[in-house]
Amino acid sequence: MSWTEIVIEVARSHAEALSDALMEAGALSVSVEDADEGTAAEQPLFGEPGMEPEETAWERSRVVALSDVDADHTAIVSNAALACGLPGAPAYTLRSVGDQDWVRLTQSQFAPIHIGKNIWVVPSWHDAPDADGLILELDPGLAFGTGSHPTTRLCMEWLEVHLGEHEVESVLDYGCGSGILAMVAKKLGATNVIGVDIDPQAIVSAGENSARNHCQIDYYLPEDFNNHCGLATYNIVVANILSGPLRIMASMLCARIAAGGSLTLSGILAEQAQDVIAAYAPWIALAVWREQDGWVALSGALPAVTVGLHK
Repeated sequence: MSWTEIVIEVARSHAEALSDALMEAGALSVSVEDADEGTAAEQPLFGEPGMEPEETAWERSRVVALSDVDADHTAIVSNAALACGLPGAPAYTLRSVGDQDWVRLTQSQFAPIHIGKNIWVVPSWHDAPDADGLILELDPGLAFGTGSHPTTRLCMEWLEVHLGEHEVESVLDYGCGSGILAMVAKKLGATNVIGVDIDPQAIVSAGENSARNHCQIDYYLPEDFNNHCGLATYNIVVANILSGPLRIMASMLCARIAAGGSLTLSGILAEQAQDVIAAYAPWIALAVWREQDGWVALSGALPAVTVGLHK
């Protein structure tokens, strides 16, 4: 079966309403793109968790509606324009979408990812390239974290280096997403690994991923974590989130580090590093451990508790 895309360029103020109206008028799906993509006028549009931008479209937006090839495209556009209060039906173009094996097409975009010295993230439809490596079977899904982003890679590389050198009893992965960092820690020998995330879907996905990879890891929403784990501290605390939330959580995360333990943070652009370091300075001295593609991982350790002799 073939489909047709209806492509309409509109101002930002009309993009969301037109998208909803197109769905009501018979479109099978609708997406919004930057009409200036690939030009000097292209605009990034993103936000940190809890600080999403108010506008969810671009100054010049391209609304793309998928429809059946034999649908009445003029009627769909006209009815949608009328429903959302546009003064008239906007101009549109049509693009043919041929029949494809969508499963194979999607899978072809995701190959095994090699990280650090010995870590492989392998989708379930691939064989592991190195049977002796640290293999994580992980498919792209709803929760963030498949190892493709530099921030995730940096944290995985840090864990590989540091857990490879020392026996570590406990690891806390705060903002666990897919559970990928928690699973790396577990496969590298950490005994007690805990994952925490504010997103219930992440907790579900992380649990499923861990079961598939034969990793015994407990995952919690923040309130459940506090109820179940109390004031427990951990030899390693890792948080791959974004700079804003990381600064806000500085005292809380530092309170979770055991004496002599380490903290590693990522999700931080290189130009944000000093602000994050300053936010953590009252509790722990952090420094840039490694940089990759403009992103950094910060790391630091608390001193071990020593007992002095008293005369």
